[in-house]
Amino acid sequence: MNMRVLKRGLAFILSAFCVLSLSACGFEDNNQNSNLRKVSFMLFWAPDTNHIGIYVAKHKGWFKDAGLDVDLLAVAPTGSEHAVDSGAADFALTTLTNVADSSTKGANLEQVMQVQQKPSAIWCALAKNNKIHSPKDFDGKTYASFGAAESDVVINRMIQHDGGKGKFDKVTVGTSTFRTLESGKADFGGFYATWEGVQADMFGPKLRCFRSRDYGVPGQPDTIGIITNKRTIKRDPKLVRAFVKAAKRGYEYAYSHPDEASDILVKEAKDANLNPKFVKRSMKLIVDGQYWGNHADIKSGKFVFGTSDVKGAQDYFNFLSQGGAYTDAKGKVTHKTPQAKELSTDEFLK
Repeated sequence: MNMRVLKRGLAFILSAFCVLSLSACGFEDNNQNSNLRKVSFMLFWAPDTNHIGIYVAKHKGWFKDAGLDVDLLAVAPTGSEHAVDSGAADFALTTLTNVADSSTKGANLEQVMQVQQKPSAIWCALAKNNKIHSPKDFDGKTYASFGAAESDVVINRMIQHDGGKGKFDKVTVGTSTFRTLESGKADFGGFYATWEGVQADMFGPKLRCFRSRDYGVPGQPDTIGIITNKRTIKRDPKLVRAFVKAAKRGYEYAYSHPDEASDILVKEAKDANLNPKFVKRSMKLIVDGQYWGNHADIKSGKFVFGTSDVKGAQDYFNFLSQGGAYTDAKGKVTHKTPQAKELSTDEFLK
């Protein structure tokens, strides 16, 4: 499920603490970097374990080894996809799902490394809400929405697959879906199991959750990874290769050394005030659940870390297209389905 809009409110929170402490977001004024190529990377939302490989690579000096001085940018209100498409950022974290959505509006983006290999989206109500025990109970209830047509299509399928009609109301969320549910303004919302799911387990509120794949939603919606502009790939493939190589090393290291990587994230993103135990618990879930790839396959070389799941993404794109989730630059629904193989490449992983 596309969580970009679900996280957009956090852009303003992150922007605020970046203004107060530029170095925490990668805006370092370091003269020793004068001989390095300046490159910018935009976050997908506030710092979390989906970004951890970038922070590890920066902390370990692997970007510098590749000849790069990487600035970490707070996510813009218009999104990391727009920033990369417009040239405001060289690289960013997002999903191939978002790249596909942007492509129908004329964006010129490509995913160059896919970190997450299995879905982590969960759809939840508060555990104390005795009126919701399965997705069919979303019928007639209120969804804490950030406005994505994609979410509507997913929820509708889940409800109908579970025996409901697929009718629900929506309310626009501010910065916290948790608070919206607790206030009673909404009955259910979307989260990531590897972050908000962990947060709920550790600190509350307790949730009752469901996964879309168990209720008729096909493919892989959570294709989180690194994107750049296709023009950058054409103009400077050496830059793209250098960035991807260092980032890949950072993520692989985090996958193999989750506790150490967690400490690095907490230290490097200090103004985010991340709880070390929370971050380590999130990484433990990612590692134990093999969200970034099968450990045995990676070790044996059967699977190359960062490879794009083109089939899983395409199955999901087809589903969204059939549901009318895509719109063109004028906001008109288009049924021209984005093609995952045209929006992603593995050539820089080699």
